[in-house]
Amino acid sequence: MAATEHPLHALAAYLPEGTFDKVVHYLNHYKVHLTVSKARKSILGDYRNAIPGKNHRITVNGNLNKYSFLITLIHELAHLLTYEKYGNRVMSHGKEWKHLYGSLLATFVEHKVFPADIQAELRKSMADPAASSCAEEGLMRVLREYDTRKDNLYLLEELPFDSLFKTSDGRVFQKKEKLRKRYRGEEVKTGKVYLFSPIYEVMAVGV
Repeated sequence: MAATEHPLHALAAYLPEGTFDKVVHYLNHYKVHLTVSKARKSILGDYRNAIPGKNHRITVNGNLNKYSFLITLIHELAHLLTYEKYGNRVMSHGKEWKHLYGSLLATFVEHKVFPADIQAELRKSMADPAASSCAEEGLMRVLREYDTRKDNLYLLEELPFDSLFKTSDGRVFQKKEKLRKRYRGEEVKTGKVYLFSPIYEVMAVGV
């Protein structure tokens, strides 16, 4: 199965210490059906609004470290709050969502539930958060420090120029120069050029 429904007492294992009661309050108050999902490549979490016969539904990837899990859950709760207040009348990551996400995140940051390095990055993003934490490079770098490291996985920016790397779909590229914010990657098999984020996680080839 791709996902597992977790009773609330089991949720504590996914959250930083001192956050369980506050999270459960939101889940109970808004009658949220929370699902902890297996890793998904394209998203960390998602939200679906309540419909007749079904509660609000949130899924969060269960392979995230505790801080990433909480941030992702807060992100999705902010979508819920936006829907409760505005329905479908506003953009999904518009100013209304940004305001509610920043306010909700601040209630956790103020209680110092995050380590200092993560807290510093969150304070930078609260005023104008990105649509995904994956788009906030500084935040992604510090969150990665709390992951369980896997052998031979690197951020692309950590590899030397001209080195070979493999993406999750098995394709092999050669790292080239940085163009503004992204690196050029030349696919070895086809010669096609793609642009990669500096914090894209890849497998080093020949390292």
